[in-house]
Amino acid sequence: MEYVHPSRPRPPLPDDPFLVVGLARSGVAAAIALKGLGKAVHGVDAGHPDTARELDAAGIGYSLGTDGTELLEGISTVVKSPGVPDAAPVIAAAAAAGVLVVGELELGWRMLDAPFVAITGTNGKTTTTEMAAHLFRSADRPVAAAGNVGQPVTGLATAGLAEGTTVVCECSSFQLEDSIEFAPECAVYLNLAPDHLDRHTGMEAYAAAKLKIFENQVEGDVAIINAGPEGPGTDAAGGDAARLFFRAGDGLDERYDADLRDGTIFIDGEPLMPESDLKVLGRHNVANAMAAALAAISMGLGREQVAAGLASFQGVAHRLEAVGEIEGVTWVNDSKATNVEAATVALGSFEEGVHLILGGSLKGESFDGLLEPVARCCKAVYLIGEATGELAAALSPATARGVKMLSCGDLDMAVLAARQAAEAGDVVLLSPACASFDQFENYEQRGDEFRSLVKELDGLN
Repeated sequence: MEYVHPSRPRPPLPDDPFLVVGLARSGVAAAIALKGLGKAVHGVDAGHPDTARELDAAGIGYSLGTDGTELLEGISTVVKSPGVPDAAPVIAAAAAAGVLVVGELELGWRMLDAPFVAITGTNGKTTTTEMAAHLFRSADRPVAAAGNVGQPVTGLATAGLAEGTTVVCECSSFQLEDSIEFAPECAVYLNLAPDHLDRHTGMEAYAAAKLKIFENQVEGDVAIINAGPEGPGTDAAGGDAARLFFRAGDGLDERYDADLRDGTIFIDGEPLMPESDLKVLGRHNVANAMAAALAAISMGLGREQVAAGLASFQGVAHRLEAVGEIEGVTWVNDSKATNVEAATVALGSFEEGVHLILGGSLKGESFDGLLEPVARCCKAVYLIGEATGELAAALSPATARGVKMLSCGDLDMAVLAARQAAEAGDVVLLSPACASFDQFENYEQRGDEFRSLVKELDGLN
C-alpha cells in the first residue's frame, strides 16, 4: 500500500485586483475569502442571485445584470465560478486580453495548507466524498468535506481548519477544467460516462477535464483509479504518482489493490470486510467503498478503522435514499441521478417490480442506454418534464415487453400515479436521468419534494 507524503507548500495566490464571475455559492465564498486576505475584489453576475447580497456585509462591491466585460479594465485575475462556461463573454474577453482566469477550486486549494483527497467521476462523487469524510470522522481524525458536495473550498479558508485536518473534496469537471497547478495528495477517479455534453464540446473534452485531477501530481502522491469497464482506463493517471486500482466485479481473475472475492472486500490482498456489512445499496457502492477505503488508508487510517467506518456509513440524501414504505411499497429517492448512467446504475440495484419516475431538463445525451434496464426490471415508467418526448421515443420498445408508460407532466402527478399502480413488494424509484432545472432549482429540491410527497401519502405531514 502506498502512503502519501505531507502536504506541500502551495503556489502563491495570483495578483489582485480580482473579478469574481458568478455569484452563486462558490463565487460568493471566493470573494469573501479574498477580501479576508486583504485583496481587492469585485463580483459580477449576469443574473440577480440572492446569494450576492452576502457580499454587502463583507463590504465587497458587485455588479448584477451585466456580462461583466466592461469591468475587466485594470483586473489582474478573473475567478470563474464552476457554473460559468468558457463561452461567457467576460471569460472569453479575459482570455483574449491575456488576463489570468482561475477557478474557485484552484484558488481555495492555494489558500489551504491541508492535505487534499480529491474525488472525481461521472457518478458517485458525492457518496464517495461523504463516505471518505465519514471514515476520518469515525476514526476521530479532523476532516472537512468540500467542493462540489456543498461547502466551497474557499469557504474553508474563511472558516479556518483545525490542525491536522484533511480536506476531502468532490471535484466536478466544471471545477477541474479551470485548474492550473491543482495537485491533490490523493486523487480518486471513479468512473466515466456521458454527462454535461451541453457544457463540454464532447466526450473527449469532458474526459480531459476530469483527467486534470492527476495532471500535477508528483512522486509521493497517490492516484486511485477504477480498473473496471466503467472506469477511465488503467493508464488514466500520468506523472509520478503511485497508482492504486480497484474493481468491484466478483470472480475476477486479475487482482487489484482493492477487489471483491466471494462477497468479501479485499484491500492489498487481505480481507477487509464482508460486502454485506455495507448499509448502502448497489454494487456501485461497493466500488465507492473500495475507493474511499484506499484513499483513507493511503492517508494513514488503519484497516480496522476503515472497516468500522464503512460499516457505519448510512448513505447520502438523494442517492438511493429509502424515504418510506407504504403498504409494502418501498419509495426510493435517487434525485441525484441526473444522467443516464446514474439511473442505469440505480436500476441495477433492483431485480424487478420497479415503478420508475424519469425526466427533467435535457443535457444533450442519448436516452437509448435506459432501454435494456427499464425493460428488465420496470413494471411502469412515469415521465415528467421537458424530456418527456425524447424519453418516450427512446423507451417505446419497452412497452412491447409489458412496461407501462405514462406521461405525467410533473412530479406530483407521477407520485400519485405510482401510488395507485404499485403493489406490495414493488419499488417506486425517482431516478430521473435528467437535470432538474425545468421544474426545480436543483436536484436537492426535486428530491426534497419527492420525500415530502411520499410523507403526505403516508399521512406523515
